[in-house]
Amino acid sequence: MIEDNAPLILTAQLPDGLQGWATELRKAHFPPERNYLAAHVTLFHALPGFCEREVIQHMRQLAGEFAPVDARITGLLNLGGGTAIRLASEGMLRLRAMIAEHFHGMLTQQDAGGKRLHITVQNKVSKREAQALQTELAPQIVEKPFVFRGLALHRYRGGPWEVVEDVNFRGKARA
Repeated sequence: MIEDNAPLILTAQLPDGLQGWATELRKAHFPPERNYLAAHVTLFHALPGFCEREVIQHMRQLAGEFAPVDARITGLLNLGGGTAIRLASEGMLRLRAMIAEHFHGMLTQQDAGGKRLHITVQNKVSKREAQALQTELAPQIVEKPFVFRGLALHRYRGGPWEVVEDVNFRGKARA
């Protein structure tokens, strides 16, 4: 394996139905020239590329130990120049904290801080456009439970993300 220093992005994997629905919202409302990703929930934006093997090993360990993680849609999140679906999951935040502790000292300032779980539907638009979409989507975004099915690791090279590893939770422990 050749060492690759391109940053790694770690995401929480949505169930297929929610993934498809959120991706369709994203296709409809994200600026098309910037939309080359499916809907996702980013846990870490830039883990060091040289840690790839260690991240994969840690992901596999967590996936083997923990069951799918309970979560719920709680509403919309105003991103200022964008719109997201707000998510709540104490279990996923605990898993994220475990990962952050494991990689302590290697995290960017953004990744070392707290995390608001969300699925971005629209970004890099005017506040007026974002507010209009939030008004339009508000009746459709109802509180709803789901489970995160696993974790995925991606490599970022400036465009579409390259999938490195995708693991499903299959353990018995609750996060």
